[in-house]
Amino acid sequence: MGRKERREREQKRKNYAEKRSASQTKQKLIAAGILGVIAVIVGYAGWIFVTMDETVPGGPENAGVLGSDHAHAGILVKIFGDPFDFSAPSYQIKSPWIHFEGNDGSTIHKHATGVTLGYLFESLSLGLDDQCYIFQDGREYCTNETYSLKFFINGEPVDDIRDYEISEDDRILVSYGGETEEEIDEQLLELQNRQLVK
Repeated sequence: MGRKERREREQKRKNYAEKRSASQTKQKLIAAGILGVIAVIVGYAGWIFVTMDETVPGGPENAGVLGSDHAHAGILVKIFGDPFDFSAPSYQIKSPWIHFEGNDGSTIHKHATGVTLGYLFESLSLGLDDQCYIFQDGREYCTNETYSLKFFINGEPVDDIRDYEISEDDRILVSYGGETEEEIDEQLLELQNRQLVK
């Protein structure tokens, strides 16, 4: 083999090595660029999560930052003695601030300060005021001469629950019908005996 052939082979090896090195450098730069973009996206998402407050779209007025509170309360709604089923999928986790979850319909989960029961019912598309309980399909159960809508918080009668902000282990009864005192006591006992899902 002559010197010329050796030089040509060495030159080919050198060219191959330079091309390979350039290709690897290019791949490393592309990978670094992709990782940089991912880091920026993750950083931005983290910043949004950490700075999230009551201005998040759909949040209740006067609510604190998500995570500023975590309280559980039991609720029982009875219409003519029949329980209203909040465990149905159409009533599960409709708002991150206050909701029912885990296919349970008896425990309210609140995740921020300043969130009221009125907002819970509003997020479920249920009408509620001091006189009427209104289903999603428009059926109304309003206080009249024969039947009444009654509210109890921790066993005590109240005129309205819409502005009430639950505390841990509260018990809320909403009852519509012509119940006697004994029947209301039975409903309150049923509510008290329910286990909260935390």
